[in-house]
Amino acid sequence: MTTLAQESAAPEVKGAEIRRHELAAFLRSRRERITPEQVGMPRGARRRTPGLRREEVAQLSAVGVTWYTWLEQARNIQVSVQVLDALARTLMLDPSERAHLFQLAGAADPTPAAICPSITPALRATLRQMEPFPAAVQNSRYDILAYNRTYARLLCDMDAIPPEDRNCVLLAYSNPEWRSSIVHLDEALRLMAARLRASLAGHLGEPAWKMLLKRLQAYPEFREHWERYEVVGSRSKTKEFLNRHVGHLTLEHTDLWLSPDQGPRMVIYPPKNEESRERLEKLHAMALEG
Repeated sequence: MTTLAQESAAPEVKGAEIRRHELAAFLRSRRERITPEQVGMPRGARRRTPGLRREEVAQLSAVGVTWYTWLEQARNIQVSVQVLDALARTLMLDPSERAHLFQLAGAADPTPAAICPSITPALRATLRQMEPFPAAVQNSRYDILAYNRTYARLLCDMDAIPPEDRNCVLLAYSNPEWRSSIVHLDEALRLMAARLRASLAGHLGEPAWKMLLKRLQAYPEFREHWERYEVVGSRSKTKEFLNRHVGHLTLEHTDLWLSPDQGPRMVIYPPKNEESRERLEKLHAMALEG
């Protein structure tokens, strides 16, 4: 005899099974559209599979071949957000496809690619009012959640960076244009790693933090700085940038905290001198022109 609890659980179980099959079909379809050349792999003479092989996706995503095969077979296995993030990158998913992947897996996307409800229209309007000063909203993980037009041109073309990659620490270690814009790069990298470690204390075990740290560990510079176990709190300071459009800028880094727990904050860069003010105005005018 079927109990009431079993009857109520049946639709939920059926729904999970349907999502697993949809997820498997979606992964196969995305895998088959990616050519080996797109991910830097040789095609080979005997390739029959359209797109990438399962073992190639597993290798590029740093997961086991058997585990990934089970995923495409709609087996009932647990999928972490770190693995979903790696698969989204390997399969070159756009923002809509990435959101679909996480939804099918029943997981919340913890990166800046997901819409942040704390970024209200009023907050965006405030960012605009700060112009020509560069300004952005960041969280304690240094994800860039919103920014104004001057900030979009300060260190790199921010609009060209995928939302899930808009993280100050990640960009400082990985993006050539961002790195070339920082005048004292070595010192800046060491301090960023130390500030990130200080922030991590309140977020140990959180998926988004684990995912970010896993990505950062791919860079030897970060591993070297991270293993020093240095800790530095956030503070205002003078920063120097070498902007490719207007040249040298000396700016004051200022944090305006948006909550009492030193989580999200508005970061503003007022000019330190008149020359930098004029150059910021020029940079802002260029941003307005598109």
